[in-house]
Amino acid sequence: KIINNRLSFKELDNITAEERRIFLTCSAAVLIAVIALIAFSVNALIKGSDKDKDTPSDNKNISSAVSSEAVPETYATVISTGDIMVHSTQLTGAKTSSGEYDFSAFFKETAPYFKAADLAVANLEVTFGGTESGQYSGYPVFNTPDSLADTIKASGLNFLITANNHAYDTGLYGLKRTAQVLKQRGIEFIGTRETTDDPSFAVKEINGIKIGFANFTYETSGQTAGRKYLNGAIIAGEANDLINSFSYDRIDAFYADAADMINEMKSGGAEYIVFYMHWGNEYKLSPDTWQKTIAQKLSNLGVNMIIGSHPHVIEPVELIRSEDGESTTVCIYSMGNCVSNQRQEIMDSCPTGHTEDGVLFSFTLKKNKDGVTLNSLDLIPTWVNKYKGGSGYLYTVYPLESADDGSTKYSLDSASAAKAAKSYERTKAIVAAGLTECQQAIGCEITFK
Repeated sequence: KIINNRLSFKELDNITAEERRIFLTCSAAVLIAVIALIAFSVNALIKGSDKDKDTPSDNKNISSAVSSEAVPETYATVISTGDIMVHSTQLTGAKTSSGEYDFSAFFKETAPYFKAADLAVANLEVTFGGTESGQYSGYPVFNTPDSLADTIKASGLNFLITANNHAYDTGLYGLKRTAQVLKQRGIEFIGTRETTDDPSFAVKEINGIKIGFANFTYETSGQTAGRKYLNGAIIAGEANDLINSFSYDRIDAFYADAADMINEMKSGGAEYIVFYMHWGNEYKLSPDTWQKTIAQKLSNLGVNMIIGSHPHVIEPVELIRSEDGESTTVCIYSMGNCVSNQRQEIMDSCPTGHTEDGVLFSFTLKKNKDGVTLNSLDLIPTWVNKYKGGSGYLYTVYPLESADDGSTKYSLDSASAAKAAKSYERTKAIVAAGLTECQQAIGCEITFK
């Protein structure tokens, strides 16, 4: 009866004492079970609610822990060198018995430095006009065998600047063919283009750091309005937009173009901007007024690094402060020659030996949670040795980390080692003060103590 739960209160009065005791006991047990079940359910709900409350707090702590951890630092190193030129004496020496041209001696000592950098840059001051442009030749019309491009590629140089006063030496055909030769070998370049569809600047991502690169050359004056002149020669109308150039006579137009290019670079993600400028006066050991003026304006526009060429001698390094006081720009006004036949004994316009001198100019950028900064800056002098070999004379560029490297590191003969030492000291005298100022501003190691 109890189990079937059909008892009425009247019937309950008639049950025995034993039945009443059993009924009450069972009822109490059921009540206790119900209370326990309710308590368990309430406790579970409270714990669930507490867990939900704890979850955002726990996530916040996790997020805070992650954000407080240092973002992994990344680095990008760029090394640059000066003018690659091939004069007639260099052509003669490089010619082999089979009629080919072997320029491998040029960079055999600098190659380790190029390959150690993330990006290795040089100024290509010749054209690859091919035999269609006539015979191979040196100054004043540089037409160089394509094998030089192979040597450049093998050396570790992987980025060339091609806007200079010799870019049009073999005409429109040579201008375009030079671009084609470099493309075929996978060597990137800026400054000139094969077509207007090719980029006029580059934004390269190196180890997660985006760097903007631009290259411009000066124009010479001419009589035909709206046309460009290089080295005093008018260039084809089609080439106007294939060479990045500027005119001292229309300098404001260049500033406007530079500002637009900088904005485009930044829109493309550029975090650091480098301009390679072909400018100045040949064989002058200090920058002229135009170089100083243009460098200051580029600094004001937001250019972080300016690297110059054209004088064929080294010019000083300078730390330029933007006029708004917000930033600084490192500028080397000229890197001098990388390789050429401009020898002291034949250079009446520069008999001091400075045309034999060049540099390996390198900088390293660092990126972390605070952004991109210039982490280090260095300069290694170079000297070009000319010596008998091949079909006449060979040329090798020697990096000089000390004045006595010619004898102790490269085992050059006494006369060559002495020239190398003088070259080192010439370069040090020109760049030491400005380079030291820049290095002190960055807080990195001082090269010339």
